[in-house]
Amino acid sequence: MTRLTKMLAGACAAALFAVMSVVLGSPAAAASLVEVTTFGSNPGNMRMHVYVPDTRPAAPAIVVAMHGCGGSGPGFHQSSEFASLADRYGFIVIYPSATQSAGFGNCFDTWSDAAKRRGGGSDPDSILSMIGYVERTYGGDRNRVYATGSSSGGMMTQHMLAVHPDVFKAGASFMGVPFNCFAGASDYPPGSSRCTGGSMDRTPQQWGDAVRQAYPGFSGVRPRMQLWHGTADTLVPYSLLRESVEQWTNVFGLSQTPTSTDTPQAGWNRSRYADSSGTVQVESYSIQGAGHALPQGGMALYAIQFFGLTSAADTTPPTTPGTPVASGVTATGATLTWTASTDQGGSGLAGYTVYREQGATDQQLGQSTTNSITLTGLSAGTQYQVYVRARDGAGNLSGNSATVTFTTTSTGGDTTPPTAPSGLAASGTTASGTTLTWTAATDDTGVSGYHVLRAPGASGGTFTQVGTSATTSYADTGLTANTTYRYQVRAYDAAGNVSPVSGTVQITTAPGGTTGGCSATPTVQSQWGNGYVIQPLTITNTGTSTMTGWTVTFTLPPGHTLTGSWNGTVSTSGGTVTVRNVGHNGTLAPGASTGSFGFQATRPNGDTALPSGYTCA
Repeated sequence: MTRLTKMLAGACAAALFAVMSVVLGSPAAAASLVEVTTFGSNPGNMRMHVYVPDTRPAAPAIVVAMHGCGGSGPGFHQSSEFASLADRYGFIVIYPSATQSAGFGNCFDTWSDAAKRRGGGSDPDSILSMIGYVERTYGGDRNRVYATGSSSGGMMTQHMLAVHPDVFKAGASFMGVPFNCFAGASDYPPGSSRCTGGSMDRTPQQWGDAVRQAYPGFSGVRPRMQLWHGTADTLVPYSLLRESVEQWTNVFGLSQTPTSTDTPQAGWNRSRYADSSGTVQVESYSIQGAGHALPQGGMALYAIQFFGLTSAADTTPPTTPGTPVASGVTATGATLTWTASTDQGGSGLAGYTVYREQGATDQQLGQSTTNSITLTGLSAGTQYQVYVRARDGAGNLSGNSATVTFTTTSTGGDTTPPTAPSGLAASGTTASGTTLTWTAATDDTGVSGYHVLRAPGASGGTFTQVGTSATTSYADTGLTANTTYRYQVRAYDAAGNVSPVSGTVQITTAPGGTTGGCSATPTVQSQWGNGYVIQPLTITNTGTSTMTGWTVTFTLPPGHTLTGSWNGTVSTSGGTVTVRNVGHNGTLAPGASTGSFGFQATRPNGDTALPSGYTCA
């Protein structure tokens, strides 16, 4: 059977399973699934179903749960455990139904240019409308919005967290792919896709840059990411789990080596990637022997636990905050302080929301985790009547504080841009990076930060933003060896005014090593009692000329057996394994690497040895 035939058969089976789930149903729950026909702007022409548990806090969390290709919102409701968990823990579930085809039927749009732009239209904007509807209609907590989904829905989970990091707090992607894996509509049908065809291989820096460029101005807290994949998945290859891990660990600035590994259930191999404070920002699950059939029983609970939604039910609101006091009032801002609330239900005080009274629908002005806030973006010469509400970790809201009234001054807002930065210079240039420094810009209200722009070559090309800095320096990494780049810097202030660009500095990266050399570096993705996965086995061209093919050899310890591999041609002789490149990953420029090859092996139970003697030619 051809690969495409297998994929289509798998998709049909998934669709059949979704239909069977609707017919057979699941145990009756206290609430019922409701379709919402008018929820706001709907450029993706999607359908919306929502599950609202009868017992929930005043400001419940929101989980967006998305089906795979060929499925539907009601089908995913029936075939997954999110609704029963909502009954138990009091969150609301949105089940969108996709209608995009791209040759495969009811798939979420993760390929079009419109879907990759904030406010560009298509499915992402429809999903945001659904979230807004739940916030307005059921008091959903906009600070606790999460995404999850299977296959196409898992792809959309990673997509939404990349394009809208300001909306979501965390995501759990089952059998998904990294953001921007699909180049366009022509690349989407899995049978002909470079993304899911087993040939996708980018560096962690390239994957991370794709996310950062989706929202260049974002400076808030990135949503945490949980990733699931079956080792026997052929429809969306298991190797893409590693590509997703590379993307999201790079986004968080974390090492590719997990900070911890364990086996929470038999056959579930979990790798966790924590930051310096110990917070797990990314975690991945390799499900041994599982095909394209996740989530399975119990996995949804682990997703909800990762979201932080499984604490004991707390329905007691915090005490009401004290009357706010206004100070430092300007034409566009003011500082408010108030007496802090206390939490009474055990879930902890989470913060405060500040509202302006304005008729039937009050306007939210801002949020704070302390008993003070500096408001910005107010209208000049305008009277404001403002009150504060506290919220706890379970989403319960306090009563309204008494109001404070203040009037902003009549002077117009800040429209003066900063001066251009000067003295741009580069130092410490290596084969893959350089460090930029410059003299600070000045501004009448203060410089907030700097945009760093880069263009290829000594002339021509377009300057594009590659990063931001709050200081007067920036380290640019992931560059190509022996290559020329140009840089400029511009400043911006709190009002969004942008300065002219600085002068241009040009650098040429160093050569990438000696002619004809290469190296092979293994990474242990996960291991358990009688097996392990090495992914990636990174091949790096350490020479000064482009290589068009590579061969890696290594030795398996006695009793170890290779059980699977991807993105390489493998042969074995006794305990010696020889791997040769395939068509898409053999050509490497000087200093370039490929991390697409990986393999899985079994070993005697209790044996902790790993392969050794890696050589590359």
